[in-house]
Amino acid sequence: MQATAAEKRLYIKTYGCQMNVYDSERIGDVLRPLGYQLVEEPEGADLVILNTCHIREKATDKVYSELGRVNALKRESARSGGAMMVAVAGCVAQAEGAEIMRRAPGVDFVVGPQAYHRLPELIARAHRASGERLAAQFTPEEKFDALPVERQADGVSAFLTVQEGCDKFCTFCVVPYTRGPEYSRPPEAIEAEARALAARGVREITLLGQNVNAYAGGLADLIRRLARIPGLARIRYTTSHPRDMDDALIAAHGEVEALMPYLHLPVQCGSDKVLKAMNRGHTAQSYLRLVERIRAGRPDIALSGDFIVGFPGETADDFEATMSLVRDVGYASAFSFKYSRRPGTPGAAMAGQVDEAVKNERLARLQSLIAARQIAFNASVVGRVLPVLFERPGRHSGQVIGRTPYLQAIHCQGSEHLIGQIAPVRVTAGAQNSLSGRLVMEAA
Repeated sequence: MQATAAEKRLYIKTYGCQMNVYDSERIGDVLRPLGYQLVEEPEGADLVILNTCHIREKATDKVYSELGRVNALKRESARSGGAMMVAVAGCVAQAEGAEIMRRAPGVDFVVGPQAYHRLPELIARAHRASGERLAAQFTPEEKFDALPVERQADGVSAFLTVQEGCDKFCTFCVVPYTRGPEYSRPPEAIEAEARALAARGVREITLLGQNVNAYAGGLADLIRRLARIPGLARIRYTTSHPRDMDDALIAAHGEVEALMPYLHLPVQCGSDKVLKAMNRGHTAQSYLRLVERIRAGRPDIALSGDFIVGFPGETADDFEATMSLVRDVGYASAFSFKYSRRPGTPGAAMAGQVDEAVKNERLARLQSLIAARQIAFNASVVGRVLPVLFERPGRHSGQVIGRTPYLQAIHCQGSEHLIGQIAPVRVTAGAQNSLSGRLVMEAA
């Protein structure tokens, strides 16, 4: 009889993007054969992993603050005879591994986003208090090849990474330095993972990548391949770059029923001058023409975007160009941020850094406009009957929550057996962040 590893408690705190959510799930998969089971709190954990984000400065500061709290727990564990281990994973680990080890000596090891398949080895080395403690210089091929084939599925929706890294080198972004060059997983491996998820009851997958539509095998072909998997009803993808939105992918939005009519297509700014300084490789007009082509192929598509305000050199006129673009596109939703200087990126050294108070004022105005657009979009579906994929029980008895094809959260009265089913719902009311509806009929 094969021996099983003794049960150990694993706490993972995830910062930042959906890629990190996926990575945290896979870290759990890697460590499960060693006996690690996820827990909800760091107190009493045998291993604490902070899976970090390096996009904005405050995120890095939060990591060091959290490390202070975790190290206090580690000292308490040692006093009571325990041996808590602490690790930092993700993009801060990749970018600042040596600095983390210097500033936070309670950290046992640091592991970059391409090396978490080496966690078992690193844990063993840390237990022996010998060997290399930094593991940040490994290729994506090694990481994905070493991952377990089987993975856990929690719920009816799941993330699935298909592409990592970035070759665009936007001047505000650290991803090319922390995630490395673009790498695309083999379609056979992606399909195998998607089939395994579908077999576990997953009805919707979101394909992930730093530049997901730069997928080397052609994202449209991959989507068509995955759409043939029995039980898999919905496919989404994020995050896209306008430069990689090709004709085949646009056509897929109009031809593949499983591909949802919702597209996250970051533009970042509406000023050509600022876009050039950002090294985005597109103009405001080329972006608007792309939006026209996408809507010609799928007229009911909903768009979301990303915006950065206060990039070095941004004037009041440049900001107004962004506001104008938001009005012209009519986004269903969008994310917006103040520019944050990231050490080592070209933007950090640029002249014309914008005053923080000006950034705050511009961000508030932009977010007010985005909120108004989101409210208007949600109001536009009131009275329509939309297919809803139900995901979980609601807060109130007899209530279930799901998502429309446009990624809107919607709640209605219904039994929990609807979870995992797609059923028609008439939208009765819309607020900024959610919809209310009435079930038209039971799911088939």
